Order: sequence, then structure tokens, then C-alpha cells
Amino acid sequence: MSPTAPSREIELFPNPQPGRDYTIRMRIPEFTCLCPRTGQPDFATLELEYVPDQLCIELKSLKLYIWSFRDRGAFHEAVTNEIADLLAAALKPRFLRLAARFNVRGGIDTKVVAEHRQAGWVAPPPVSLP
Repeated sequence: MSPTAPSREIELFPNPQPGRDYTIRMRIPEFTCLCPRTGQPDFATLELEYVPDQLCIELKSLKLYIWSFRDRGAFHEAVTNEIADLLAAALKPRFLRLAARFNVRGGIDTKVVAEHRQAGWVAPPPVSLP
């Protein structure tokens, strides 16, 4: 994989703590794709969070995968679900949430949230500290 070219390949590595529920959160502020109607660029910040099971995503491959959308036309709803589905299929996480916060266009800002849950997985109860 070239570090200077977009890629549709996702690299994974073994979860170093598969016996523990923990959350990995990533903020990707430079997502771009094209409006399928006008061809104009759409900009978004992606917020990815997941509870890994056996695998974690390698960050450089995620960056190059996200870059691969730059010249593609896609509706906000479609591209958010496509990315969430690919990541869920590759990682097989206990839980995954992808929130795509698209910049204002025509006076409307859009946020699309897609989630995936592993069958039978239940989130631990939140802890409230004094």
C-alpha cells in the first residue's frame, strides 16, 4: 500500500486486550466526497468509536481508505452507512458507531449516525463517580 495514494483496503491487527471491553474513539476531520447531484465537494468530520472484539484497525490504512472517497459521488446517508458496514464487516467489533457531521450546505447541516452491535453484546453500565 502506497502512503501517498488512496486505498480501499483495510489493515487490521490483533486486539491486545480481547478480554476487556474498552472503547476506541477517532475523530477524522478531513473527510470529503462529492455531491452526486452537483459534483461539488462535501466536507465532513467523521467520529468513529468502537469496542473491539478480536481485531483493531490500523490507523494509516483507515486514513487511506477514507481518502478513497474524495472523488466519489455519494449521498451523506449512503456514504456513512457504506463506511460503517465495511468497518463492521472487517473488524467484527462488539459495538461500532460512526457519526458523520457534514458541513453546512444551503443552510442545512447534516449529521448521520450508523451503528452496529454484535449479537448478544450488552454495553456495561455507565460508572458514575462522585
